[in-house]
Amino acid sequence: MSYQEVVEYLDLFINYERTLPLDYMRAFRLERMNRLLGLLDNPHKELRVIHVAGTKGKGSTAALITSILKESGLRAGLYTSPHLTSFRERIRINDELIEEDSLAKIVSGIKPQLEAMRKEDLSFFEAYTAIAFKYFKERDVDFAVIETGLGGRLDATNVAEKSIAVITPISLEHTDILGNTVKKIAREKAAIIKEDSISISAPQKREALDVIEDVCLKKRSTLYLVGRDIYIDKGRFGRDTQSFNVWTKFGEYPSLEIKLRGEHQIINAAAAIGAVETLRAYNLFVSQDAVRKGISKTEWPGRMEVLQRDPLVIADGAQNDESSEALINALKRHFDFKRLILVLGISEDKDIKGICKILSQIADFVILTRADNPRAADPKILKRAIKNRPCKLFLDSRDAMDCAYSEARRDDLILVTGSLFLVGEVRGMTHEIQS
Repeated sequence: MSYQEVVEYLDLFINYERTLPLDYMRAFRLERMNRLLGLLDNPHKELRVIHVAGTKGKGSTAALITSILKESGLRAGLYTSPHLTSFRERIRINDELIEEDSLAKIVSGIKPQLEAMRKEDLSFFEAYTAIAFKYFKERDVDFAVIETGLGGRLDATNVAEKSIAVITPISLEHTDILGNTVKKIAREKAAIIKEDSISISAPQKREALDVIEDVCLKKRSTLYLVGRDIYIDKGRFGRDTQSFNVWTKFGEYPSLEIKLRGEHQIINAAAAIGAVETLRAYNLFVSQDAVRKGISKTEWPGRMEVLQRDPLVIADGAQNDESSEALINALKRHFDFKRLILVLGISEDKDIKGICKILSQIADFVILTRADNPRAADPKILKRAIKNRPCKLFLDSRDAMDCAYSEARRDDLILVTGSLFLVGEVRGMTHEIQS
């Protein structure tokens, strides 16, 4: 199979990133994932895994961990979702995306097994997770940093063994699937914690932390908590970088610099430091220099990313009310602007009312649109949640951006947010303009 044939083939699988399941328990079944991996000689069982779950900051935290491991001279695999422009973004080793030929070769080799399981409603995410495990095993990575897709307990990635758990901040999301309280959602996320293991958690709401601590106690997992065992001293916030200090039980990391913007990224970096320090359990000691270089070199597209300077265009995948609050705070810290032009598209299963309420507070002009994704909400639905702001509606994101450019004046800021699918589309447009 060619790479393009592989892309078309994988697109035949049920994709819950585009259409949410009607039956959660039927759609997410670890038994099916384990059967598929059994047909592939269980590549996941030979991997040392750092498993990242949470509501906010999963991808950024996973990227930070991977970058530090790379600077330590280790081969670090990274598996994340969704992608912005290419399937290949989901699977990488030391910042190198999986090669087209490698992906084609793996899928060609395991197509009979995939076909056998497709009859049992194997999903795209399950298939791609299996591909990642097989690729990481074949390339003999030292560690695989794995981001959960949805939840944790029944997520396809939760077949991982020998894993260190990292829990990023938990808040309400996918309430129709994961539960309608932070406590219920925390139960789903904390289920990635394994017996006799090590866990790291970002600061949490009390109800989420209670769950995490309870699970760690029952599973005899040592918990390191940012804010209690890992301390942060926030420093300077600049347009393109921010500096901070971190202290842990094992070391001090003064004057760190990070290109990722927002106070929440400092918290993600602290959790990442905690994660790599736990590798002492494997007799691996990560140096202060590797931590410093790894954090400073980390890039993570679509998260407070500057797509253009003139006019200033920033894209961020804020997908709930708390992420929207963090985004607003980060914009105020890092950028000076006169007016904010908001280009907003949201998936229909998100907290549309909450996101619109928060983001419209800072917006001077609102442009509502949708990504080319079946889950994208109709802009007319978003319009009902926008109060006291001038609005324009477009069904096509390219038309929405044309409107934003025509509306923007000198010293204005165009913010594209609400959906990573929308961010991916706009990134593609800006790259066209720049090329």
